[in-house]
Amino acid sequence: MKVVYSEEFKQVYSYDPASNPGRIEAIEFSLKGKVDFVEPQPAGLEDIAAVHTQKHIDEVRKEGVYDIAALAAGGAIKAAQIGLSEPCFAVIRPPGHHASADSAWGFCYFNNMAIAIEKLKREQKIKKVFLLDFDLHVGDGNINLLGQRASVEIFNPGGSDRNEYLRTVTDALSKTDADMIAVSAGFDNHEADWGGLLKTEDYRYMGNLVREAARRNGGGCFGLLEGGYNHAVLGINVLAFIEGLEGK
Repeated sequence: MKVVYSEEFKQVYSYDPASNPGRIEAIEFSLKGKVDFVEPQPAGLEDIAAVHTQKHIDEVRKEGVYDIAALAAGGAIKAAQIGLSEPCFAVIRPPGHHASADSAWGFCYFNNMAIAIEKLKREQKIKKVFLLDFDLHVGDGNINLLGQRASVEIFNPGGSDRNEYLRTVTDALSKTDADMIAVSAGFDNHEADWGGLLKTEDYRYMGNLVREAARRNGGGCFGLLEGGYNHAVLGINVLAFIEGLEGK
C-alpha cells in the first residue's frame, strides 16, 4: 500500500509531544519494507488559504513552522488524491484536527484534513465525505471547518467501554453512503497511551471497516496521522490500521 511520507517529518520543529524526536522514526521503523513510501510536496498557498485566514497563515509563518506545516498539508492532499482510487495513509506531522480557520491548538497549525477535503471538493472529485476521527481528543478544528457542511458527516467515537466504542464505529460506517471515507487517525486512545482504551487489533479492525465502507459505496478512503505519543507502540498501531485498510 502507498504511504505518504517524507524524511522532513523527522525534524523537531517545536517542544510539543507531536514533535518529539523518535516519534516519526518509530513509525518508519515499523512500516519500512511493508509499504511503498510516496514523497509529498508542500501544499500551495491557494489550498491553505481556502481553509485558513491570512492572519492565521501569517501567525504560522511568525512561529517559524510554515514550511513543515505546509508539507504536512501537502501530504494530506497527496493521500486524499491517491485515496480516490486505492486506500492510502499519510504519516505526517504537525497534526491538524485542532486547527480552525483563524486559530489552532493541540500541537496543530494547519488543518490537514480540511485542506485535503476542500481541494477534492473544489475539483469536484468527491460528493460526500464520512470523516471518522478516532483520536482521543475530539477534533474541534474538523468540526469548525467541516461540520456545518451537508456534504460532510463527522463521527468522533467516545466512551470508556472498548466494545461499545467499536460497536458505534461499526454502526456509523455501516450506514454511510459517502463516496470518500476519510480518517483523522490519532493513536493516543491505545491501552498503552494517554487514553488507555483500545488494543492494537482494534486499529486493524477499524481499518477494515473503512476499507469495506469505501468498497461498498464505490468510493475511496484515506487516513492522516493525528495523535499518538507512546513511541513503543505507535508504530505497530499505525501498521495495524494500514493492514486493515489493505484488507488484512
